[in-house]
Amino acid sequence: MTEIRRENTSLIIAVAVVATIGGFLFGFDSGVINGTVEGLQTAFNSDSVGTGFNVASMLLGCAVGAFFAARLADIFGRRSLLMAAAVFFLASSWGSGVAGGSGEFVFYRILGGLAVGAASVLAPAYISEIAPARFRGALISVQQIAIISGLFAAFLSNFVLAQTAGSSLSAFWFGFPAWRWMFWVEMAPAALFLLCLFFIPESPRFLVLKGHNEQARSVLRRLFGDDTARDKLAEIENSLASDRHRPRLADLLDPGTRKVRKLVWVGLGLAVFQQLVGINVVFYYGAVLWQSVGFTESDALLINVVSGAVSILACVITILIIDRIGRKPLLWFGSIGMAATLAAMAASFLTAGVAEDGQLQLSDAAGRTALIAANLYVFIFNMSWGPVMWVMLGEMFPNQIRGSGLAVSGLAQWLSNFAITMTFPILLAGIGLAGAYSIYAGFAVLSVIFVFRMVHETKGVELEAMNG
Repeated sequence: MTEIRRENTSLIIAVAVVATIGGFLFGFDSGVINGTVEGLQTAFNSDSVGTGFNVASMLLGCAVGAFFAARLADIFGRRSLLMAAAVFFLASSWGSGVAGGSGEFVFYRILGGLAVGAASVLAPAYISEIAPARFRGALISVQQIAIISGLFAAFLSNFVLAQTAGSSLSAFWFGFPAWRWMFWVEMAPAALFLLCLFFIPESPRFLVLKGHNEQARSVLRRLFGDDTARDKLAEIENSLASDRHRPRLADLLDPGTRKVRKLVWVGLGLAVFQQLVGINVVFYYGAVLWQSVGFTESDALLINVVSGAVSILACVITILIIDRIGRKPLLWFGSIGMAATLAAMAASFLTAGVAEDGQLQLSDAAGRTALIAANLYVFIFNMSWGPVMWVMLGEMFPNQIRGSGLAVSGLAQWLSNFAITMTFPILLAGIGLAGAYSIYAGFAVLSVIFVFRMVHETKGVELEAMNG
């Protein structure tokens, strides 16, 4: 109990909160596109494939950003790369709003994607490296609340701007259409993130990796007290490669068999399945989805706001229970629940008729079922795979391979995100909503098997005790 009392809990929480502003920007930058699709189609005169690429282009940057940021963080530090991400967030939000054509818009969205990708892997990694094992899961889960809060803020901002201007296409301040202001709003939290990063310490695990042991001891002392700092420093040193070589991608291979470590495949599986269940179709295309079944633009944007609020509630529940019941039970619950709710959505859309204007028409009962199932699906995802995947990626890799493990897992996560987002408009035009959601339900079923066979519990395990 003495060590627990000596932890500087308030400082640990404050540092974690600063890191999660990156998660907020991750969510905002991902969700802001939701209300701008019609504006992009009109401004750039794009077809369904072109619109899909405009929406999904950021995700290419995310994949590159996640891979290289995780690798570069082993060279320059976690905090330094988060600062670079903050600068990219600022540039992207400004440029996306001023873009005059698809090419320019895609450039700035990819720039934002680099920032989102970096924040997505570095924030949970940084938090895991400064947090005690006993409440590490809860603190990393705050990252998911930040992501959802960012999504919620984007949805709410989009709704307010569209309502105030009349629609996303209507002129707003200084004669610019509301959809451009939807991007510019993000500049405020991006500037705040950059400022706050100057006041937090570098990760002690990174400092030891670089041989800066005295700096690492100083940070550990501030976080955990003198006695714990000394012991923890020794544990970190002992967890590194015996020859003290710099972390590298080759570390992902088992030194005995020279095959990819099983742990890496688990990380890749967690990253990919989180996207294959189709969650970002709801986030990126929510407004379009609900308009396609008869809701007005205003109603569709309001539904997104409600979904955001539901998501935050789910994440709060996860924070309260993840360090008590563990990670694996939450993943099981999520896989089963998402399979059921996605199947219900698919069944509802299967009954839809087509109006003279080409819009889908749902009966009142089917519409209610789809709406309830969609919100339950979002709730279950954000109680399970949403936060737990990031928690596990941030903590499951040993110190020597954490950067490399996050690099390949983050790359896989964002490439899967891109594939799902890019193919949804094509699926919508081909097999329809019912077919698309049936595919996502199938992947949710497969994830149940994956969790049972491959995933091992990490609750309460110190980072230095993680087995690679």
